[in-house]
Amino acid sequence: MIKFEELIKSLILPLVAYPDDVEVILLNDDEDNLEYQVKVNSLDFGRVIGKNGFVAKAIRTILYAGASKEGKRIHLDIISK
Repeated sequence: MIKFEELIKSLILPLVAYPDDVEVILLNDDEDNLEYQVKVNSLDFGRVIGKNGFVAKAIRTILYAGASKEGKRIHLDIISK
């Protein structure tokens, strides 16, 4: 079983300047769906989203692949503190 919280942290922590401010929160975990929220420092928000959202899209693509392998769907929200 994939530990999505650890996977999300391993993808986001190398991108940020303030790793202590990163919070990964599980909002919903039912049979088929997972919903996570990631809070980052407002100064790191642009780094995590990337130009035109390409970094966030790449992170979500990795998560979707892992979730589909387990027969689940995953949703990731990235917000600034």
